Amino acid sequence: MYDNAIKNRYDFVILYDVENGNPNGDPDAGNMPRVDPETGHGIVTDVCIKRKIRNYIIELVKDGEAGFDIYVRQNVTLNAQDAKGVEAVKDKRNKDEKSRGFRDFMCSNFYDIRTFGAVMTTAASDKELSNVAGQVRGPVQLAFGRSVDPIVPQEITITRVAITNEERARTASTEMGRKHIVPYGLYRQEGFISAKLAQKVTGFSENDLEILWRAIEHMFDEDRSAARGKMTLRELIIFKHESALGNAPSHKLFELVDIRRREGVETPRAYSDYELSIGAVPEGVTIERRS
Repeated sequence: MYDNAIKNRYDFVILYDVENGNPNGDPDAGNMPRVDPETGHGIVTDVCIKRKIRNYIIELVKDGEAGFDIYVRQNVTLNAQDAKGVEAVKDKRNKDEKSRGFRDFMCSNFYDIRTFGAVMTTAASDKELSNVAGQVRGPVQLAFGRSVDPIVPQEITITRVAITNEERARTASTEMGRKHIVPYGLYRQEGFISAKLAQKVTGFSENDLEILWRAIEHMFDEDRSAARGKMTLRELIIFKHESALGNAPSHKLFELVDIRRREGVETPRAYSDYELSIGAVPEGVTIERRS
């Protein structure tokens, strides 16, 4: 049990939009924007948003600070990350102490394990750590994002004057390329934070929670690229429960958040084309809006 862990359950809704960009390309479809084939609604995976949160921590906030390393990061193997925890408990002889020590080390040193959890394959291959510390279930979980309305992905042809090689340069002055964009899409993504998992498993604290909110607020501002176009956080709606187990079902709280096109708008091209309403929250739950 972690005494400094959060004491309240949270549920939250993220509203963000994209303008002339690709919010989350599908590598199995030529990096086209992800789409539900039955409804035409756009999709953004939980992994996509977690990557942006991790990048915010690495690049801007806590890089190098003790307790805020990032387990899943570019150009660093997971085996090398796991080895740090294995090294920390190498002198422990008791199996249970070794397993608890490994988990505690990884949770206390890696922010994303403390937040999202992780499957640590190298540790799981250690017989004394397998099935105990090889997997950590994190308190913060995200569902897939989904556009409020169907989207229309477009393939835009572009040209460049930089030729790939000398042979092509002898016969052409430009080369053709393609970009995939969504002209406009407003996306909604929902998340859950378990106080009990924070208290019993990872030690996710109030300080960690505030950093998470800040990361969500600024994750698009510090993740610009030509491919992603203009992505903007519009609303972060947080439901805080008075208790650790919660005072209302998550789906009931999510249903209170209603976002729809304004009357007369047939083809939305801006956030102002929508109107947002939030119903009265039940007893034992408070609401905070951040943007």
